Amino acid sequence: METPKAGDAAQRPLARFPLPALQDLPADIRERILAVQEKSGFVPNVFLLLARRPDEFRAFFAYHHALMEKEGGLTKAEREMIVVATSAANGCLYCVVAHGAILRIRAKNPRLADQLATNLRRAEITPRQRAMLDFALKLAQRPAEVDEAELAALRAQGFGDEEIWDIGAITAFFAMSNRLANLTGLAPNEEFYLLGRLPKA
Repeated sequence: METPKAGDAAQRPLARFPLPALQDLPADIRERILAVQEKSGFVPNVFLLLARRPDEFRAFFAYHHALMEKEGGLTKAEREMIVVATSAANGCLYCVVAHGAILRIRAKNPRLADQLATNLRRAEITPRQRAMLDFALKLAQRPAEVDEAELAALRAQGFGDEEIWDIGAITAFFAMSNRLANLTGLAPNEEFYLLGRLPKA
C-alpha cells in the first residue's frame, strides 16, 4: 500500500456530493455565506454543502442559531462542549474539528476541546459540567435508557427545565448534523485545526 504523501489531504474532495458555486445560490444564502467569510476569513465547508438544498440550509441554520446563540441559561462555551463531546461519541470528524475550534475560542482554553473529544474524565470542567456532559452522552448513545433519574440528577446540579431542554435539543440537533457530515464525507476546513490554540497577542 502506498504511503500517503504530505499535501494529499488538499487533493481529496471536500465532500461526496457536489458543492454549489456561490454565484448560483439564492441571494439570501449567498449574502449569509459572504458575511461569514467576511467575519472569519474563510467559508466553513458545511455552509457550502447545505447550500445545495436552500430550504434545508435556511431551516438548519435557523435552528442552529436558536440553540447555540441564545442568551441565558447554558453559556455559549457549555453549548459547544456538548457538541464536541457528543460529536466525538458519534465519530464525526467535521463537527469535532469545527466546534472544537469554536470551543477553544469561547472557553479561552486551548486544551479543553481535545480533552472532551478523547477522555471526558480528564477534562478541565466543573462537576456541574461533567453532569451535563454525562447526560448528553447518554442521550446521544443510549437514548432509550434516559429516564426521570437523569433529569433529577441534572436538577440536583442546579439545571432548570429550560437548560435541560437545551442540553437535549443540542445533543439531538447535532446527532443529525453528525450523520449528515458522515453521509457526505464532509472535510473540515484546514483553518479550524489552528483556531484558538494560541492566545491572542
